[in-house]
Amino acid sequence: MPYYHSAGLVPPKRHTQHRDGQGKLYYEELMGEEGFSSDSSLLYHRFVPSAVREFGTWDVGDQSLVPNHPLVPRHLATHKLFAADASGVDAVTGRRLLLGNEDVRLAYVVADSASPYYRNAIGDECLYVEEGRATVETVFGDLAVGDGDYVLVPRATTYRIVPDGTVRIYAIEANSHITPPKRYLSERGQLLEHAPYCERDFRLPAGPRTAEGENVEVCIKHRGRTGVVGTVHTLPHHPFDVVGWDGCLYPFAFNIRDFEPITGRIHQPPPVHQVFAGHNFVICNFVPRKVDYHPQAVPVPYYHSNVDSDEVMFYCAGDYEARKGTGIGRGSISLHPGGHPHGPQPGAIEQTIGAESFDELAVMVDTFRPLMLGEAARETDDGGYVYSWELNR
Repeated sequence: MPYYHSAGLVPPKRHTQHRDGQGKLYYEELMGEEGFSSDSSLLYHRFVPSAVREFGTWDVGDQSLVPNHPLVPRHLATHKLFAADASGVDAVTGRRLLLGNEDVRLAYVVADSASPYYRNAIGDECLYVEEGRATVETVFGDLAVGDGDYVLVPRATTYRIVPDGTVRIYAIEANSHITPPKRYLSERGQLLEHAPYCERDFRLPAGPRTAEGENVEVCIKHRGRTGVVGTVHTLPHHPFDVVGWDGCLYPFAFNIRDFEPITGRIHQPPPVHQVFAGHNFVICNFVPRKVDYHPQAVPVPYYHSNVDSDEVMFYCAGDYEARKGTGIGRGSISLHPGGHPHGPQPGAIEQTIGAESFDELAVMVDTFRPLMLGEAARETDDGGYVYSWELNR
């Protein structure tokens, strides 16, 4: 994140002695991006953060990807992936891979159980809470999250997810960092006046909170020769032993309902809906809003051919006007690949002319390299979406 925050006990000057009431030295850890050249935070641990007692492998599940060949748009029904009660599933090991490429992986999970302690060493994670409530416990402190929250977790942050009941999460796992778009930021990292949200909209971890424990397992997702692999470290002490931290790198939550939509007299292109950016992909959201007010305006999107990108739309709530009559509903994902022009279904244009507002909630990921199909996409593809634009079929 672009602005400074401090929590707990930190010394008045960095890289100096910091001791507890009995004179025992705390262990300072710099968690920083881009080799000491970008955002960082300093964390003060009760125990040595590098200590590992045992190690082994962690089976991360089926991470296979196959090309979208033949090249067709697809409709994926994520709500068919899990039983209604999601009994015994956790929000880390239970993720099912939908789509992915060299830059990002998109997964879905319905969980009711606490996850293991976890660290993604490949890239940042953006977790969208479709439904339910949970506590995201992190080495920085806890985040209470619920419906419509994005949770941004920096690479290598140790955390776990503890649901309060059943929670549905759409997980965007980057191979890079995820940040606000550069055009929203000043040279020094402040969100500018034209940005559709500001720093006041971000919720920071409450804490830090220290925990006791020995022989605590942490699952680590990282790169291997065959792609994404997993390792488990058994730590001699609990990883949540931070008594204080400060800096500009930490997890945070942002609710989609705090995004202020940008509208105009005629239809605005998708970049106005952008909320975050990663390397070779962007995250946008479509929220309830007033629509185009030119007297001859066409409120739904024009047909477009994204020659450089694949578009993935996750439909969260409301009534998505451009997709009527396709079977798409809450929990659906549409994949519109580069090389295929896409847009409203037949009839949607005329039906929406004169509309003053849209009541829709969706999260969109556009990638600049082709997406391939994971096991969950192959299982839930309806097989008929490609035909939905043909008149009188």
